[in-house]
Amino acid sequence: QVAVLEAGGQVRQETRLFNAATGETASMRSKEEAHDYRYFPEPDLPPMVIDASVLEEIRARMPELPDARRARFESDYGLTPDEARTLTDSRERSDAFEEAVRGAGANLARPVALWFIGDVAKHLNERGQEAELSDTKVTPAHIAELVTLVESKAITATTAKDVLGTAFETGEMPKKIVDAQGLGAVSDEGAIDALVTAAIEANPKPVEDYRSGKQSAIGFLVGQVMRGAKGRADANQVAELLRKHLDA
Repeated sequence: QVAVLEAGGQVRQETRLFNAATGETASMRSKEEAHDYRYFPEPDLPPMVIDASVLEEIRARMPELPDARRARFESDYGLTPDEARTLTDSRERSDAFEEAVRGAGANLARPVALWFIGDVAKHLNERGQEAELSDTKVTPAHIAELVTLVESKAITATTAKDVLGTAFETGEMPKKIVDAQGLGAVSDEGAIDALVTAAIEANPKPVEDYRSGKQSAIGFLVGQVMRGAKGRADANQVAELLRKHLDA
């Protein structure tokens, strides 16, 4: 209304509909004048004056509202508006996200958010539209530990997806799953180099294509090495070693 008046317009007397999803209002129907409603003042009801201190006390007791939480997620955790909006669509999920961030560390807030928005949401959606983390065997501590393992390169993102699936099924913590199944990342360059050499020798056509200028051919070779490493190698490291061999 302020913007309308400042632009020289006139505020219409109307009922407006609020869209909670977009945070916007839209005209629903025009309003009659007050006298058309046949309103009568109630003489036994005195005017109510609410002191400012009472309002502040009420505000202090209120939970954080979605818009305020969205703004805080953007400023404190560096999330995009879309990411913050997705996480705050559900209060319970946004609470779980913040608990996971406390476990993983604020520096990993965005990776935690991306896991919640991506793979965690996928598993929850499979359990029903209204499903939340508390309805499963997975807790925020599971997500915090999983993200920490990925970001420290103890496991690859590919392996992490499988570990998360197992955690949803069993409730086991990610590190325990990784240790029990021997899913730790292959970080030894010598071992990866051996897989790279084997992939080059076994696939002469993609090698020839790459050396002829078809850069995309390296993607196939990366896939072959990752298959040999059972998804436990770092794809960027694999690609770097492949280029080192092929460009020599």
